[in-house]
Amino acid sequence: MNTRDQQAPLSRDAEDDPRAIAADAVADATAAFLPPPAGALPATPAVQARVAGTSQAHESARAQVAGGATYIDDIAEVRGTLHAAPILSTVAHGRLRGIDPAAALAMPGVVDVVLHHDVTGDKMLAAFAHDEPVFAFETVQHIGQVVGVVVARTAMDARRAARKVLLDIDPLPAVMTPREAHAAASYVLPPITVARGDAPGALAQARHTLSGSLKVGGQEHFYLEGQIAYALPLEQDQWWIHSSTQHPGEVQHWVAHALGIANHAVRVECRRMGGGFGGKETQAGHLAVWAALAARKTGQPVKLRLDRDDDFMITGKRHPFDYDWQAGFDDDGLLTALDITMLADCGFSADLSGPVADRAIFHADNAYYLSDVVVRSYRCKTNTQSHTAYRGFGGPQGVVVIEAILGDIARHLGLDPLDVRLRNLYGIEDRNVTHYQMTVEDNILRPLISTLEQGSDYRRRRAEIARWNASSPVLKRGISITPVKFGISFTATLFNQAGALVHVYTDGSVQVNHGGTEMGQGLHTKVAQIVADELGLDFGDIRMTASDTAKVPNASATAASSGTDLNGRAAQFAARQVRDNIAAFVAGIDGCEPREVRFHAGAIVTPTQSRAFADCVGLAYAARVQLWSDGFYRTPKIHYDKHTLTGRPFYYFSYGAACTEVAIDTLTGESRVLKVDILHDVGRSINPAIDVGQIEGGFVQGMGWLTTEELVWNAKGLLTTHAPSTYKIPATGDIPAHFNVELWPEANREDNVFGSKAVGEPPFMLAISVYEALREAVAAGRADGQAVVLRAPATAESVLRALGGVD
Repeated sequence: MNTRDQQAPLSRDAEDDPRAIAADAVADATAAFLPPPAGALPATPAVQARVAGTSQAHESARAQVAGGATYIDDIAEVRGTLHAAPILSTVAHGRLRGIDPAAALAMPGVVDVVLHHDVTGDKMLAAFAHDEPVFAFETVQHIGQVVGVVVARTAMDARRAARKVLLDIDPLPAVMTPREAHAAASYVLPPITVARGDAPGALAQARHTLSGSLKVGGQEHFYLEGQIAYALPLEQDQWWIHSSTQHPGEVQHWVAHALGIANHAVRVECRRMGGGFGGKETQAGHLAVWAALAARKTGQPVKLRLDRDDDFMITGKRHPFDYDWQAGFDDDGLLTALDITMLADCGFSADLSGPVADRAIFHADNAYYLSDVVVRSYRCKTNTQSHTAYRGFGGPQGVVVIEAILGDIARHLGLDPLDVRLRNLYGIEDRNVTHYQMTVEDNILRPLISTLEQGSDYRRRRAEIARWNASSPVLKRGISITPVKFGISFTATLFNQAGALVHVYTDGSVQVNHGGTEMGQGLHTKVAQIVADELGLDFGDIRMTASDTAKVPNASATAASSGTDLNGRAAQFAARQVRDNIAAFVAGIDGCEPREVRFHAGAIVTPTQSRAFADCVGLAYAARVQLWSDGFYRTPKIHYDKHTLTGRPFYYFSYGAACTEVAIDTLTGESRVLKVDILHDVGRSINPAIDVGQIEGGFVQGMGWLTTEELVWNAKGLLTTHAPSTYKIPATGDIPAHFNVELWPEANREDNVFGSKAVGEPPFMLAISVYEALREAVAAGRADGQAVVLRAPATAESVLRALGGVD
């Protein structure tokens, strides 16, 4: 990749050439600048990494431990700030005949009520499908849909009053499951089919066939910091929005759209989030819009912070999926035909369901070559919360079904599931093109899995577990190795771009701003490490600042695991431009070439002299050298046809594998994860400690999705698991004592920042090894050779149903 083509233009007018500035400083600071040399500016030597590649502490860690890190609710409130609380529908589907706020308005502290007729711009949110109202009007489409907000002097006054607003709703029939929606042809978006070869013909010719169904539940984001926004009206109908969001640019657009003003009148800022996991990619925009509308109507700043119960009831989850499948295979378990139908439960509106369901299609192969395959995807409309982005973004829902199919094939043939998985892996020279026509060029699956197999002592342990199960009538154990191949890039090509600003001040200190957002994942830390090395400084010399639409416009969401790839590269290019400016200036002073100037350990060194970085910066400033720059990056090579879902949607793949051992109690259905060994590919790690933390956290979150985190809607459409008392995320007691994580020792084969690879989402899918190990244990408990139908999450009730052969 030509990095010059991927950054902000580096050419300069004659008046801006740093080499000429250096000459002026030596001779006469007021003389005219010399013209630039022919061609591009000379580059300084390759960066010597001192900071990147080391386990630096998170850039906010000390502040967070000391309670000094500011979140939205910690921002000092402006005088006159009011608080809003949502008015929620109590019916899953119905005609909204009337709203009576009289009782609420009469309550102490209440200032006003904001409803659909108070929306001064478009009454529909600026979402992709334009199918979701700002506030419900005419109809309500799920229990918890926001009909309006109450504005009061305190948050508690607003919440109490919101419950007093009377809604007149005529109930209508509600659709509660994706199978009901599919039967009624109720979809938020048209169905999509991707096919290769002749799946029906290959199934007819297959030596063996199996068919089955699978149901995988959704997942609540359960971020520690709930959804929150703080809207401040400014002069001339301008707005300052503090939002806990992964996508400040989208919040800016949504607020402007709802207020009926231009984007440039809205500034959105976010220093950090207390967790996001995808739940704040689009749905943070709702709160910002509601708070801004309330602020416009009252003329006062308004803060809207959801309590945990309301957050559960209002916001979307990971998409639940139902599947039907039929597979053909040979005596060794090699897939020869596959037909998969995916029913994605999207909730009442499209939100991000289109690209989520698309990515599920893209990852229906996971690590395996599918010769003759058809995947049908239905985006089902139900009367539940509008489901949204969640770590993995549809990838886990694609991976889990192919892993379940291969597990069933192995048990049907009496083979080790690992051998069946190895038999189906993508090849290197052949069997290396995905069902969406992308060639897998960086395949490390076989050596990675084999290394984990040996390191975890998988074969010996599997034999030992078989002996254990034969002698243990109640407790049964299972073990499984599952891999992951996860594509990195936004599937919507236009989002694969980023911008950054690097400012060097006259004292030599450096400030960095970029379009990504920090949610605890360490993005700002990695970007600071990259910039520190580019300028030859220490980590502590770099100050990261809040994501801000007034600094970097049109930034993409921090999502798709691409935050460091995009923003780290953009910041690197910005820092490189400043470095090149300074190098050209110093070279002019010392009579050498810019390529001979080195930036190292806080010093700038030429063949004749070494100076402190800050001293050189002061001299450069006096000579009017530009000490700040922007950087821009766009991901190369990617392209795909969104209508056929074919092409190269991903820049590269991240790989990994996990070996998990579990135990179940066949009398109670309880289960426990006993051991986990992970070998994961992060390329050349920018920060090993952060990467290992992301792998551990992703795995545990995935484990929760597949074991304990059950979302239950009752027959009336009420989400009954809407608090920590009824919705169980993994706790410290669920973490096995043996939890080993190792990093694969190879740099990214694509030209990515520092040779690194994305790490946010891929490890999540390693937890599918937990689910497959549980199915192995259930199979041992049944010992009847029949297919294991285990609903996910594999709660104690699900395990008991599977042991009894009941779906």
